[in-house]
Amino acid sequence: MEEERGGIRLQKYLAQCGVASRRKCEELIEQGRVKLNGAVVLEMGVKVSPADSVEVDGKVLGLEEEKIYIAFYKPPFVVTTADDPEGRQTVL
Repeated sequence: MEEERGGIRLQKYLAQCGVASRRKCEELIEQGRVKLNGAVVLEMGVKVSPADSVEVDGKVLGLEEEKIYIAFYKPPFVVTTADDPEGRQTVL
């Protein structure tokens, strides 16, 4: 697997997929539990592109969609719920 690939390092990709920390992902690679395009990967530094297929213990992985975080400073007397049976003002 010495072929140069564009993209990110395999252990970073695994960490971004939520498998484990980057260091733990390196251990998974060393243990032979990771496949890239059907071939077991045993070395660090392999690059992954979006077109590649990555598996850990037989489970195919994919990056999660980018998360969006919204900060809302809730005013006093506003309840944090979508529906309030008492009719109070909600965050929605």
